[in-house]
Amino acid sequence: MPGTPYIEIDEKILRENIREMSQLASRNQVALRPHIKTHKIPSIAKMQIAEGAVGITVAKISEAKVMASYGIDDIFIAYPIVTEDKVEEVCELNKNLKNLLLGVDSIEGARALNQGAEKAQQHLQVRLEIDSGLARTGVDLHQVTELAGKINEMEYLSLQGIFTFKGPVFKGKSTTDLQQAGIEEGELMVEAAAQLKRAGIEVKDISAGSTPTASSVSTVKGVTEIRPGTYVFNDSMQVKLGVSDWQHCAAQVVTTVVSRPTNKRAVIDGGSKTFATDVQPGHAPLNLEGFGEIINFSDCVFARMNEEHGVILTEHSNLQIGDQVRIIPNHICSTINLHNFVYLNNGEMEVEKVSIEARGKLQ
Repeated sequence: MPGTPYIEIDEKILRENIREMSQLASRNQVALRPHIKTHKIPSIAKMQIAEGAVGITVAKISEAKVMASYGIDDIFIAYPIVTEDKVEEVCELNKNLKNLLLGVDSIEGARALNQGAEKAQQHLQVRLEIDSGLARTGVDLHQVTELAGKINEMEYLSLQGIFTFKGPVFKGKSTTDLQQAGIEEGELMVEAAAQLKRAGIEVKDISAGSTPTASSVSTVKGVTEIRPGTYVFNDSMQVKLGVSDWQHCAAQVVTTVVSRPTNKRAVIDGGSKTFATDVQPGHAPLNLEGFGEIINFSDCVFARMNEEHGVILTEHSNLQIGDQVRIIPNHICSTINLHNFVYLNNGEMEVEKVSIEARGKLQ
């Protein structure tokens, strides 16, 4: 194994997680189009497709290019594309893929795509993003029909579907009631599609669902696709939400104790350049304790970080300098993006160093 800190992936758990989500989608008769933002690794995306995923979801054109270079040819870019240079990039990508879907949530973005497609003499498939409660990107539900109508009139765009991302939110507020959150998400999207149909606009796909809401939103009649991402590895956040348990967390960050200044404080060689800090401890509704779950020293709390240091607080632990500490981070997606490689352990004393090919792709 490499020097610490590094990320180790349990391949058996990874494959079980992939299979279970695929089976969930199959039971509920929805397509599975996982978001690769969690792992950013082409070989894992191919595992997902081999288990039944119809394609993948990405956030960035650069991620799509990486995945396409490994032969993945059915890709949804679930992010607004609004500038001329990026429209040119997706038109170039569109030439080489079996199926490319693009997200749009504004008339400005739609016009940019239509103009670029006309220039390239192509037709582009788009999905209209709807804000179903997260208050991030997405058109307001009351404006869906108007914007969809304008997109529908554009000669070089085809309105293929609608999509949303809401996560564990109910009535606009964070929640741990994933059943309510998912049902609300699905019903809002189905109603939006019904509004469009009444206006004479038909859409093929209603795409929704994150890892927390996949099991509930997929039961709503009319939803055709789910796009979970975190489920491949899971993390402390998903355990706290009740989506997973520690036994189904495939990724661990392995660190080493490098200092033991007092009997109540230990310092590890992983700080904010190793662990994501976007999911902070102590905030409702999850109220996570620390920045991750220390699985081999249960009486310790990963309390704070600097760039290169992680501080562990303990009352009774016999942690010693040189000990390895294994941590399941609060948020695995952002943590993965900080690393160049993961180490895939097949459980039979074989470890494969795998490059995170799509990490750091910002454009």
